[in-house]
Amino acid sequence: MATLALVAALSVGSSSAASDGKGAEPGSNPLFRDRFTADPAPLVVGDRLFLYVGHDEAQRDEMFNMREWLVYSTTDMKTWTSYPPIMKATDFKWAKKDAWASQAIQKNGKFYFYAAVEHDSAHPGKAIGVAVSDKPTGPFVDARGSALITNEMTPKGTHSWEDIDPTVFTDDDGTTWIAWGNRQAYIAKLKPNMIEIDGPITEITPPHFEEGPWLHKRGGLYYLTYASLDRSTQRDEHVSYATAPSITGPWTYRGLLTGSGKYSFTIHPGIVEFKGAWYIFLHNADLAIGDQSGAIGRRAVTVERLHYNADGTLRPVVQTRAGVTAPP
Repeated sequence: MATLALVAALSVGSSSAASDGKGAEPGSNPLFRDRFTADPAPLVVGDRLFLYVGHDEAQRDEMFNMREWLVYSTTDMKTWTSYPPIMKATDFKWAKKDAWASQAIQKNGKFYFYAAVEHDSAHPGKAIGVAVSDKPTGPFVDARGSALITNEMTPKGTHSWEDIDPTVFTDDDGTTWIAWGNRQAYIAKLKPNMIEIDGPITEITPPHFEEGPWLHKRGGLYYLTYASLDRSTQRDEHVSYATAPSITGPWTYRGLLTGSGKYSFTIHPGIVEFKGAWYIFLHNADLAIGDQSGAIGRRAVTVERLHYNADGTLRPVVQTRAGVTAPP
């Protein structure tokens, strides 16, 4: 999502030119042109890739209006199938609004869905819930009847929305980890039941960390990719990354991976290997639907190929209109 104080300042008087993408080739960016979507989180199940997204419904100058999560799937990275909404924020009975960033993972024959919402007055601030389903397309239901992570569990933060943007990752030994945060990045182990924290919460904040962490592994190297903001030089979020020899670190900052998303203050990476190739999903605000142009609260999901250097570092990613339709 976004640092609300800064976004509020940026949203006043901002302008945005956008493209409706009519006539664009399937697989080109933005991927979906019937709805505004954000915060992409890919999951591969067999020969199909599922992409979980938030649904931007902001009207006029509204900042964020996100009530539900959606999922799409593909077998070829070009033609996508849409499904009914998988869950609403208020399906967590303890939550009152804000279907912010999420990620799903498969384990124990089920699909677990971790998502950021606004907690009710019992635990004010943003919180992370976990839902479960027998199918990747849902519907998902609250797996524990209470938040997995609340604002009180991370007291260092100076604002109420630091517990957002969960990313989940299962290591080779079967242990699943969850990382999240805004301005501070946190990581914790999950119990085998996938609905409880197992042990301490550890801060792992890398340079310029803003939000939107994503964990993945390739070979023996672990990657922490995230939305970054150098407040001394940048107006909008970029994507940066760090690497480590272990999921517990130490993490080494590797620098910028992408520029900002077109017309968008926020950006949100999701990385996956699918049918022998690597991809990074992002979002920008380069989409118009009818008389609604792209904006802070009206974003559009994109995808680009991701390439590694021989030493495991990532090649810089240029965001394009062609996306995966461009020649490799």
